[in-house]
Amino acid sequence: MCNLYSMTKSRAAVVAIVKAMHDRNNNQPPLPGIYPDAAAPIVARGPDGARELRDARWGMPSPRNKILEAAEKRADKLRAKGKEVDFQALLKAEPDRGVTNVRNTASRHWRPWLGPENRCLVPFTSFAEPDQVGGSLQSIWFALDESRPLAFFAGIRTPWTGVRKISEGEVTTELFAFLTTEANPVVAQFHSKATPVILTEPEEWEEWLSNGTWDDVAHLQAPLLGDALRVVARDVRKDEVAPAL
Repeated sequence: MCNLYSMTKSRAAVVAIVKAMHDRNNNQPPLPGIYPDAAAPIVARGPDGARELRDARWGMPSPRNKILEAAEKRADKLRAKGKEVDFQALLKAEPDRGVTNVRNTASRHWRPWLGPENRCLVPFTSFAEPDQVGGSLQSIWFALDESRPLAFFAGIRTPWTGVRKISEGEVTTELFAFLTTEANPVVAQFHSKATPVILTEPEEWEEWLSNGTWDDVAHLQAPLLGDALRVVARDVRKDEVAPAL
């Protein structure tokens, strides 16, 4: 599961490469370490149908049953202390920490967000996976090459109102996550379970953002072949901007 990535290219570079018509937050600095629930840029179609770059929070809504189970546990603890519980109010206030990666696209939970109106591209320059094969669990950073060229995860997004943090209370925001698939051979040496779905070609970007049904784009949920990824850093919490070549 990928829970850490970087995006150190400028937003102008993203706008230029995907031919986005608008940038809704053009003063963002490089992001060498993006963690779950952080705000990060995504490319999606705006109300006028044109591509735009805007920010969203990393983590799609959790399955309803998970939130229900967490609220029930909280209610049981309160009742054990002799307190009265308004369960519906408790349920509404239950924090949803979000789901960062989407693997099982056959799940009824994800199906409503797999259409083109909810698809997005998530720009990145490198991503990290824990070394589970070697057992060290240190972060292994992967990129297309040592210069960390811009690439995109195949993502989904949705507007959302709910509670992410108790201290924050209810918020209205946009959420995103990206798809995963079988591990690329390079990634599998360290993390054999999965790797993000990475789209590198303009034709793939257009197909992902535009094609109608999930069946039309399901073939894109596949790993990059061979040595398309390289290890570019190890055991660091942030992948700093690579020096110019």
